[in-house]
Amino acid sequence: MAKEKTLFVCSECGGTSPKWLGRCPSCGAWNTLIEQVAAAPGGGNNRFGAPYASLAGSAELAVLSEIEATDIERTPTGLDELDRVLGGGIVDGGVTLIGGDPGIGKSTLLLQATDALQRAGRNALYITGEESGAQVALRSRRLGLELSQVQVLAEIQLEKILATLDATRPAIAVIDSIQTVYSDQLTSAPGSVAQVRECAAHLTRFAKASGTAVVLVGHVTKEGALAGPRVLEHMVDTVLYFEGDTHSSFRLVRAIKNRFGAVNEIGVFAMTERGLKGVANPSAIFLSQHAEPVPGSVVLVTLEGTRPMLVEIQALVDNGGPSPRRLSVGLDRDRLAMLLAVLHRHAGVACMDQDVFVNAVGGVRISEPAADLAVMLAITSSLRGKPLPKGFIAFGEVGLAGEVRPAPRGQERLREAAKLGFSVAVVPKANAPRKGAKEIEGLTIHPVERIEEAMNVVRGLE
Repeated sequence: MAKEKTLFVCSECGGTSPKWLGRCPSCGAWNTLIEQVAAAPGGGNNRFGAPYASLAGSAELAVLSEIEATDIERTPTGLDELDRVLGGGIVDGGVTLIGGDPGIGKSTLLLQATDALQRAGRNALYITGEESGAQVALRSRRLGLELSQVQVLAEIQLEKILATLDATRPAIAVIDSIQTVYSDQLTSAPGSVAQVRECAAHLTRFAKASGTAVVLVGHVTKEGALAGPRVLEHMVDTVLYFEGDTHSSFRLVRAIKNRFGAVNEIGVFAMTERGLKGVANPSAIFLSQHAEPVPGSVVLVTLEGTRPMLVEIQALVDNGGPSPRRLSVGLDRDRLAMLLAVLHRHAGVACMDQDVFVNAVGGVRISEPAADLAVMLAITSSLRGKPLPKGFIAFGEVGLAGEVRPAPRGQERLREAAKLGFSVAVVPKANAPRKGAKEIEGLTIHPVERIEEAMNVVRGLE
């Protein structure tokens, strides 16, 4: 019997090599080549089968300015926070990939969404490869969906899934999860790079040809990235990440890629006994309830997509000895080290022999540089042991020269803070309301151009 031919496939990019190499020749990643049995050479037929033969026809050329730009029709999912992340709802023929840690609530959210769509008159199909139909039914009972009319299919073979989709033509189909699906055309095991890539390609082509919206659930690696080849993220139209601490009841759904809407939008959910419930005012969950102001606490107005959100930044400065520690939770640790250097050089606040700990309350992750000013004021407040005044907020980017740079959409941030009852703000001068502009009622604004000015303003408020 002839030996089966093998090749080595990169788990990061999907590139192939005829022999094992320590470094992938395609993407340069180390120790990512995995041996797999090569697929048998087929005939001249398209490997995607007869239903997609029409895609091979030549298309007519069109001038860009003459193409009619029409708005994309969306179908609301019935979950307002999920619709916000998707850009308004699901799109016919759109393919969405959602990933997150095990047990964080991906299946729960999608089961609630498919049930809401089914009740709105849209045919929904839930395909489960990790659980039996009885387990899905048990979850639906816990969520209070006893009378749900969502169709369920427990299957992992791609050809059977495609045949069912072609016969039923649902408005939305959920595949939970793509790592469990396999095709008979390949000999590798489910979850391998080749299987994930091929199965996702077949399902994507079916969605585009039929108009069915397909949602793929993806596993994540221990580093938090979506498992499988990176090409999987390029195939789909929308990539969503489920974030949050499993010890907390709050979950964030973040859009990383969206061909039909804005990216970096977030939806906030609370996990309850009856499933995930949208949080209309997320600022309330990221602010601690202090009876009196405490040292080291500053409220930051951050921007997540188009949504201004208030987050409490906490800092603790303590004696560190000969090897002081720098630790941040929810913020970039390298940027914290840079801010401490700027604080020392331009404001005369030295933390060289101090441990510095910074935390963003509520498990939220802040990546925008507009948090710089709030972090520096929180560190100074903790070091001096003096709290900032009640109703105080701050935002602004701080440069290496000590200048305070403006943050985008500053007026919206200020209005959000005023709406929630905050009364004092230290902001970049460029973000302050211009002369003649309408003042923000109830908010006293102190514009600053440098970090030294911000420190002097805060000392004057104490």
